[in-house]
Amino acid sequence: MTAERTISIRGLFRISRPINLLMVGFAQLMTAYFLVGTTNSGLPALQDYKLYLIVFSTMLITAAGYMINDYYDVKIDYVNRPQNVVVGKGIKRRVVIFLHTVLNFTAIGLGLLVSPSIALINFVAAFLLWLYSNQLKREPFIGNFTVALLTGISIYLIGYYFQKSELLVLTYAIFAFFLNLIREIIKDIEDRQGDRKHGCRTLPIVLGFRKTKAVIFLIAAIFVCAILVVTFKLNRPMIFIYFGGLGIFFSYFMYRIYMADRKDHFTKLSTMAKVLMLVGTISMGLL
Repeated sequence: MTAERTISIRGLFRISRPINLLMVGFAQLMTAYFLVGTTNSGLPALQDYKLYLIVFSTMLITAAGYMINDYYDVKIDYVNRPQNVVVGKGIKRRVVIFLHTVLNFTAIGLGLLVSPSIALINFVAAFLLWLYSNQLKREPFIGNFTVALLTGISIYLIGYYFQKSELLVLTYAIFAFFLNLIREIIKDIEDRQGDRKHGCRTLPIVLGFRKTKAVIFLIAAIFVCAILVVTFKLNRPMIFIYFGGLGIFFSYFMYRIYMADRKDHFTKLSTMAKVLMLVGTISMGLL
């Protein structure tokens, strides 16, 4: 019994991606503290208990999304990363579905304690993550776009709730959206062997390896233009300096994408994208 419980706890830990959940919560708290600052009544944003309900509910929806994604991807994962398969091995399939349901309903309930609009956003996010795992991720681009959009919304949600610094928050939401969109496509390139075997139609399978890289470079160009437009509107010198410095690392990141041609290359690039997102989040403290 103890051994089974240990396996289940370990499986639950792996399937929920706690490090990623902490990054999501950290990004939202940083947004509230550094970009929003205070509520409309003048109190520090971090003193509003509803902020923590939003953060916690976002983390629950994200965890549920990881669970349902692993549930539907068992066969694909046995090809792409067999050593990391958890569903059916470390944790039973029916337990995964139960936890996915409980986490989503809890998150929607917490959202309702904040406001009906936050509850609705939580419901839509939970539904889209289920739809992504069940169907969208097997189609070209739309699945990548959906996950990236939800990542950006998780940042913008804080500015939306407090109704403050929305353009500034939007800058970081755009940053998170585009960088995550690139990362999702990189992951599709990395996983194309298993995806192809099980009938997925992701960009690398539909367009091919080289054309998918071209799509990434097109997205990167749009990303840079979008950041420039918003930062010009903000007219904050520190943001120009920061994004200029980050642009050097981003250029190196794109160069690595151009040179990559093996699975392990794209695995490292996916990690680099995560680091860029974390660095971007930390930069909020410079404003």
